[in-house]
Amino acid sequence: MTFKEIQELVRIFSKAGIGELSVEQDNFKIKLKSIEGTVKMFPQMAAPIMAPQVVSAAPVNNAVETSTAETPAKSNDSKLPSGNQIVIKAPMIGTFYRSAGPDKEPFVKVGDRIEPGQSICIIEAMKLFNEIESEVSGTIVKVLVNDSTPVEYDQPLFIIEP
Repeated sequence: MTFKEIQELVRIFSKAGIGELSVEQDNFKIKLKSIEGTVKMFPQMAAPIMAPQVVSAAPVNNAVETSTAETPAKSNDSKLPSGNQIVIKAPMIGTFYRSAGPDKEPFVKVGDRIEPGQSICIIEAMKLFNEIESEVSGTIVKVLVNDSTPVEYDQPLFIIEP
């Protein structure tokens, strides 16, 4: 099962209001459970694997080295989109990265034009680095999350103007 298929499955599961769903394909098995409106994923492989430890992360204040025109806002910022602006949200929980490495340029900056399929950030989940691609075209208006910050599923990451 591809990453995109898993994302779509979680999206449909969340909207359907189903309590539990289990899918098996070849040597891949995924089980989704809804607990009070949140979706928990339990991917399983054919061979036994150690269950990851769940660790509660404390908020991290990282200094972001950017110009004032593109300083990311805090994720609980009340200045969410107005008018016809679009919010790009996190498709999973993990750690948000603006670039492919500490010495690399960010994938996108405020004012950049993006197209569908273009990589806009990375979210690290369980030691897997997942490149997140845009599903819309437009111009980056605001980056809502600081680099190397934990993000939740469906948390706003970027504001885009079509």
